[in-house]
Amino acid sequence: MMEQLGIKTLRSGPSGNASAPNSANYNELLANPCPQLPELLITNRGEKVKNSKDWFEKRRPEIVEDFEREVYGRLPGNIPNVTWSVKIIDNEFVRRTPVIAKQLVGHVDNSTYPSINVDINAMLVVPTNVTKPVPVLIMFGHPSFPSPAQPSMEDLEKINTSFKDMMIKNDPKIKAIFDKYPAYSPITRLPPPNFWAPSPEGDLPSTEQLLEAGWGYLTIDPSSIQADNSAGLTNGIIGLVNKGQPRKPEDWGALRAWSWGAARALDYLENDDLIDSKKVGIEGVSRYGKAALVTLAFEKRFAIGLIGSSGKGGATLHRRIFDEAVESLTGSGESHWMAGNYIKYGASEADFGSKTGCDLPVDSHHLIALCAPRPTFISYGIPEKGDSKWLDQKGSYMATIAAGSIFKLLGVKDLGVTNEYLTEKMPPFNTTMMDGHLAWRQHDGGHTDWPNMKYFIPWANNLLNYSK
Repeated sequence: MMEQLGIKTLRSGPSGNASAPNSANYNELLANPCPQLPELLITNRGEKVKNSKDWFEKRRPEIVEDFEREVYGRLPGNIPNVTWSVKIIDNEFVRRTPVIAKQLVGHVDNSTYPSINVDINAMLVVPTNVTKPVPVLIMFGHPSFPSPAQPSMEDLEKINTSFKDMMIKNDPKIKAIFDKYPAYSPITRLPPPNFWAPSPEGDLPSTEQLLEAGWGYLTIDPSSIQADNSAGLTNGIIGLVNKGQPRKPEDWGALRAWSWGAARALDYLENDDLIDSKKVGIEGVSRYGKAALVTLAFEKRFAIGLIGSSGKGGATLHRRIFDEAVESLTGSGESHWMAGNYIKYGASEADFGSKTGCDLPVDSHHLIALCAPRPTFISYGIPEKGDSKWLDQKGSYMATIAAGSIFKLLGVKDLGVTNEYLTEKMPPFNTTMMDGHLAWRQHDGGHTDWPNMKYFIPWANNLLNYSK
């Protein structure tokens, strides 16, 4: 990619070693080398955006174009179709909630290049103690059955009988052991759910909170869409479309590919009678928080988003230099998240000279603005509990403040403060700013959005007009 772009050398990302020559910056006085952000409400032709028509017909397409060309890459026009199938259906209990769990596989048509196979793995879990289609939160993560149903005692006895016979056939000496312990069963049932047991102290897992509130969730495995490394770019959905060849500078990166996969899961949900497909949200934390924000920004069918600890490449301003920097993405093993062109902004020597994050035509306040007017919840934890300073929480708050002007333009509330991103102070953690369609909350936990789920659900129910 450097060869394609004419780049000779890249700047190194900041070091966590305070004595290193390129040690990370933690001085707010040095964090904003180009404090004036690119305009939101002025078109590339210098015209002021006055109303929603101007935004959707003029300014928004310009911002999308800049992001696709320079930051996240374009979706190719020849992406193959995805055919979803239900591999397993299981009726389970998650604590006191009866659910139906569906293991899903989305096979991408690879008839034009059979040597690369892409099967998207997902798990849909929906409560059954409801009387109408439910909203669903699509979550980037690792799909699994939450509480697999177990065989009855009668069925388990048959399994044990067959299992013993098979073991004895494989090793006749085992028979003497079974004869010595005739009442022993190799396979036993787990204890049944205790419906009356008190809930554990603290917050329930996010998935359990959703189910109790009458929501479903769909967990989708990003690695089954596109590997989370640069070596995987000639495989996965990007490699399949490119027939195993390297990317071009404007081709999509992993974040956009994961976003595309989430949209294909939404395709499935639109045809499932258990789901209210107009109330489907997207959620993720860390790199998957970046992917969730990209999904909400580019995929207009998603109704709401919970964006957790997304950092650089997500909600944090690219041009800020506070611990993580643009060079952390361009000159490291994380460049595969972005379009090839993004690498230009870490170049110290190239045919075009050099570029920094200050040369980007867009920044993360634009990305958040692309989500408007749909409800967008920006979530972080605190460094003391493991949500590292590396994420630059303040840089995300500044972007959220700046993006608020578009939410207001489109007739909904933002955070309820001014849009002066250089002067508005980030509130203390556990301050809830959730009176509008744009929400901010920094909880007192670590690198997760779990502690904010109990705030997200009622906020989402209100804005999506849903009750169990």
